[in-house]
Amino acid sequence: MKKRTVYILMSSIVALSVAFFAAIYFFNLESTIKPIVAKVDPSGPPIFTNALYGEFNAPLNKPMDVTKIGEFVYVSDTNNKQVQVFDQSGTSVFKFGKEGTKEGEFKFPYGIAGDKDGNVYVADLYNANISIFDSKGKFLKYFNDKEKLLKSPGGLRIIDKKLYVTDIKANKLFVFNLSGEKLLEIGGAGMEEGKFIAPNAVAVDNDDHIYVTDSGNNRVQVFDKSGKFIKIINGSKDGKGDPTFLNPRGVAVDSKGNVFVVNNLAHNIYAFDKDGKELYELGGMGTENDKLYLPNGLFIDDRDTLFVTDTINQRVSVFY
Repeated sequence: MKKRTVYILMSSIVALSVAFFAAIYFFNLESTIKPIVAKVDPSGPPIFTNALYGEFNAPLNKPMDVTKIGEFVYVSDTNNKQVQVFDQSGTSVFKFGKEGTKEGEFKFPYGIAGDKDGNVYVADLYNANISIFDSKGKFLKYFNDKEKLLKSPGGLRIIDKKLYVTDIKANKLFVFNLSGEKLLEIGGAGMEEGKFIAPNAVAVDNDDHIYVTDSGNNRVQVFDKSGKFIKIINGSKDGKGDPTFLNPRGVAVDSKGNVFVVNNLAHNIYAFDKDGKELYELGGMGTENDKLYLPNGLFIDDRDTLFVTDTINQRVSVFY
């Protein structure tokens, strides 16, 4: 009887000790875990949240552009000649495309955009076409460029049923309706205002101003909806001094009208207010979570979440 009492007493002491140390452990654990919460200062720079890499045995290889269509993120996985699709947790859910020149195939998938029906438009720089797929990756048709204007389509965006396309070799921006009729043509080779050298990306703000990264001239040019030149953004005051950009690529505008520009060879992203005043920088060369290595494409969704293709690090970095 005494032995039984001793065993019960010892068991109670052990149970209490385990509970005590478990409480201490979880208290310390909770004190070190930082929950994912909204930024304390909503006017401050976005904060790195996560990255999209692809499957372990099939990672992204030179991701060039990114867009969000519905609740999924679509990435042009250029060296793999395909598009990878992710959910918002960063899990690769499916992919489509392969190398070739036939329907549903790519040589150099670059710009990517979605329409209101969830269809996916993919510009193929080397096949000189734009393929249209449904949201699950089934090939539907080629974009009907009725005048056969596109020679090397690069950046794509669809805004208000208009397709904006940069043609890198033609040094132009084209705007089409979704039936393939040309609505606007801007540019031509040159260094003057309104001219481009290798325009790579395009964005449109809430005032219908058009932003084009003029990569070869190290600047972003801004136009009104009719194509009239407005101003230059290049990192200098009023855009009139020497540029601080080094091969600008992706461009996007958030809900406040702030303009974000990928500064490719400097491995960072500049943010400017709607007047062209610099606000802050993101990135910097490196492999850490909040660093970038030759970033290229840029997309900002309706929640002001920023997605950037980090080509050498083989990922899409997400900032919010």
